[in-house]
Amino acid sequence: MLRQVRRIVTGHDETGKSIILSDGPSPHVLENPEQEQRGLTDLWRTTATPASNAGNADAADTQVTLAPPAKGSVFRYFQIRPAAWDADITAEERARRDAANFEKMGATGAHDSASAQPGMHKTDTADYIILLSGQVTLILDDGEVAMQPMDVVIQRGTNHAWVNKGDEPAILAGILIDADNI
Repeated sequence: MLRQVRRIVTGHDETGKSIILSDGPSPHVLENPEQEQRGLTDLWRTTATPASNAGNADAADTQVTLAPPAKGSVFRYFQIRPAAWDADITAEERARRDAANFEKMGATGAHDSASAQPGMHKTDTADYIILLSGQVTLILDDGEVAMQPMDVVIQRGTNHAWVNKGDEPAILAGILIDADNI
C-alpha cells in the first residue's frame, strides 16, 4: 500500500475569508495491487497559467495521469519500490508490466518501450523532483546519478527512468509543468 499523504486545502467562504476546505489523505491515488509500495498520489492540478484560485472544487478530482493537462501542472508524491523486490520476474514480464503501468497513467506514448532500461519514458514537461526518503537512481540515455534524501532533479523533458537500488520504498515529490516539445 502507498503511504498516505495528508493534504490540507484552503479556500474562501462566501464573504472572502480564508477557510480549510479539506484536511485528510488525498483520495487521488493510482496504484497497482500487484506492485506493493509503487504508485502516484496526486495532490493538486492546474489547467492554465496563471492558475485560478476561484471556487472550492477539488482540482485533483480527475483521472490520475502521468503528465499534467496542456498549459497546466500537477503536484504529486510518488513511490518507487526496491528493484530487488522484482528480482524474480523475467525481462518480458517486466516489459509487459511497464507497458500496462504507462497505459494506466494515460502515457503509452511517453513510454520508451525500445529502451533496454525498464520504465524509460519522456514527457513534454519541466519537472521539479525532490527525493524525500529512501534511495533512488535517475537513469538517462547517457549516464545516471544516485540520489539521497533532499536531492533535487530539474527534469527538462529528457528520456529517463528511476531505479531504487535500496531496500525500502523511495518517496519523491514532483511538480510537473506542461512544456513545449523539444
